[in-house]
Amino acid sequence: MFSCRFYHSYPFVRRWRCLVAATLAFGGSLAWAEQPLTLERAEDLALARDPAVIAAEARAGALRDQAVAAGQLPDPKLLLGLWNVPVDDFSLSREPTTQLRTGIRQAFPRGNSLQYRQRSTEWMSKAEDARTELTRRQIRRDVREAWLELYYQQRAGEIVEQSRGLFQQLVDITRSHFATGRVSQQDVLQAQLELSRLDDRATRIAKQAEVQRARLGRWLGERAWSDVDERFPALPAVPDREQLRAALPAHPAIAAASARVEARQQLVQVAREQYKPGFNLGVEYRKRFGDNPDGTSRNDMVAAMVTLDLPVFTEKRQDRQLAASQSLADAAIQAREERLRELQRMLDSEYARWKRLGEQEVLYRDKLLREAHANADAAISSYQNGINEFTTLMRARLMELEVRLQDMRIRVDRARTAARLLFLAASDTDVTNTSGETP
Repeated sequence: MFSCRFYHSYPFVRRWRCLVAATLAFGGSLAWAEQPLTLERAEDLALARDPAVIAAEARAGALRDQAVAAGQLPDPKLLLGLWNVPVDDFSLSREPTTQLRTGIRQAFPRGNSLQYRQRSTEWMSKAEDARTELTRRQIRRDVREAWLELYYQQRAGEIVEQSRGLFQQLVDITRSHFATGRVSQQDVLQAQLELSRLDDRATRIAKQAEVQRARLGRWLGERAWSDVDERFPALPAVPDREQLRAALPAHPAIAAASARVEARQQLVQVAREQYKPGFNLGVEYRKRFGDNPDGTSRNDMVAAMVTLDLPVFTEKRQDRQLAASQSLADAAIQAREERLRELQRMLDSEYARWKRLGEQEVLYRDKLLREAHANADAAISSYQNGINEFTTLMRARLMELEVRLQDMRIRVDRARTAARLLFLAASDTDVTNTSGETP
């Protein structure tokens, strides 16, 4: 069943948010509500129903069909007509030159231009296939980032709710001490102020969680409002930098750019073929009516003909077309080079960020979390014994809260960076990372 636990954990969050989420969830199937939304399930749902992938596949299929059509000869032309009919009486048998002609003509384009045009379209279909895979990777990356951010907001809300109980205890302690004259009224007001600020932070966290659910709703629809799995997601292992760099030339974005380069190169060949003559072949049967003066029937006739194109004046047609085709091919090469450099820059930046976040993650896990908790416990003990002031105690509690939130922020940010690096990898479904423990 649908759970409003995330919203009910904050009594200060308006109840209508929970009602809206409940309505959307019950609008879907009950099976959705029974299962938490894992990252893997979110990816599968997004890829199965995204219209961008369906459209890209349709374009690739259309180009494959166009490639077959582009390699075919033009349709033959049928010729049928009457020649040399006298207009005074329209007699078909009086004049010996009157004929009924029927025939067929076939055009043959210049050189091997049909073959090169077919190859060009085939390469464009391969480029569209690569773009389809690129679209899938982009969707998987974006869904991972949105899901991870939603996961952070949900875990951050739970951390704030847990801390709220501690801050409520501080309010109770200060009120008790104020009643006995051990602390001033300012300490009580400060404790209440920090509790209210914590409530405000929880509200902002809930708002950000709703924003991320709406973002996921682009791909998942109502399923985005389901409960998120509490376990930290297990992403595939990130390859080392050199493996990632070696995989970039095979990246779908580069594969699509390379296919467009090949398509342009084939059109250069088409332009070169325009210097060769094209020709038409035709065969006619010519029927004659009436008889000769000696009484014999007039003989029927057969004609065959060849028509040639003469590409003589090439300066303003063929030369220009060839130059334009070569320029477009060069532009496609430069676009591929620019895209490759962009991916390399992305790799260097994200990999350095991923390494630094890994170092921070170890520092927080091994030291800062334990030290912040010990510092907070020592502060409350010293305050109760009258050694420290209330300000020191409050600062220790706030520091512990910030360390816990920052620890979760670093873990999620590192996973999001890993998602962007896996977008660049040869494959992001080969090896599974085993660091998917519950935080």
